[in-house]
Amino acid sequence: MADDQSAMNELHWLIDMVQTIEVGLVVLDKDYNIQLWNGFMENHSGVSPNSIKGKNLFEQFEYLPSKWLKHKMESVFQLKNRAFISWEQRPFVFQFKNYRPITGRADFMYQNVTLLPLSSLTGEVTHLSMIVYDVTDVAINKLQLKAVNESLEVLSQIDGLTQLYNRRHWQLCMQKEFDRNSRYGDETTLVMIDIDNFKVINDTYGHQAGDKVIQNVSHLINKSLRETDCAGRYGGEEFGVVLANTPAANALFFAERLRKKVEQSETVFDEQIIKVTISIGICDIQPEILSSEAWLSLADQALYRAKESGRNSCAIHQHKNS
Repeated sequence: MADDQSAMNELHWLIDMVQTIEVGLVVLDKDYNIQLWNGFMENHSGVSPNSIKGKNLFEQFEYLPSKWLKHKMESVFQLKNRAFISWEQRPFVFQFKNYRPITGRADFMYQNVTLLPLSSLTGEVTHLSMIVYDVTDVAINKLQLKAVNESLEVLSQIDGLTQLYNRRHWQLCMQKEFDRNSRYGDETTLVMIDIDNFKVINDTYGHQAGDKVIQNVSHLINKSLRETDCAGRYGGEEFGVVLANTPAANALFFAERLRKKVEQSETVFDEQIIKVTISIGICDIQPEILSSEAWLSLADQALYRAKESGRNSCAIHQHKNS
């Protein structure tokens, strides 16, 4: 009799734990009819165990990804192995709202779900248990960290003054396009841009005015770009633009249009109007150019020629075989 009482107590404790534990517990038979629905599931779904017992899981919750979830469950029945569903694979299985104050920004509860085979006394798998874990805090922290890291990565690529790519990242873009040309032979052109007489502007109006001029020119460059183009601040007042899938003749059209825009624009600083011009060097990739450094050097030489010819002009590097 004492043994019976002890067994009854253990059963009572077990049922009590199942009902109050802070994880969801659902037991299904092979037809996906609900045999157990604990307190956690009741609290978050608003559905009581008495009203749902014996009913089909997929009929009661039509939003469930039935085809995908049944496939997972069938493998648990057949292979007698547990299966795991991570929130990173699928944010949730059950559409439960998030009520946790710490992670108030999440609209729903992120969940990890474990599917366990349950055997009868004969060893046959007759039921399956779903264990639903609320991992909202973990998920939100990880997602926020990921977002911060992505923002920092973008910031590490950007030049603070101009909002164009910084020199390091721009050179990576240039190398990437050079390598792409080596593999696929796409026409790619490099455009180097320099603000004319920039030292005079700094000496006359001061460095803050010089920065404003650099920002204005950068803005005009940025507005002229296509999505596939890559622009960066190469030096103090020098910029580089890699024009993908663009022959030198088309790059000259881009450069001339930009040169005229800069010539027509004005920078206002301390109620003074500052007008500037730019010089531009252009070089497309030809087979004799064996490195991105050589490509950059030839574009710079073309830029130097544009400066020599009186500034406010564009020059294309003339290849020997042209």
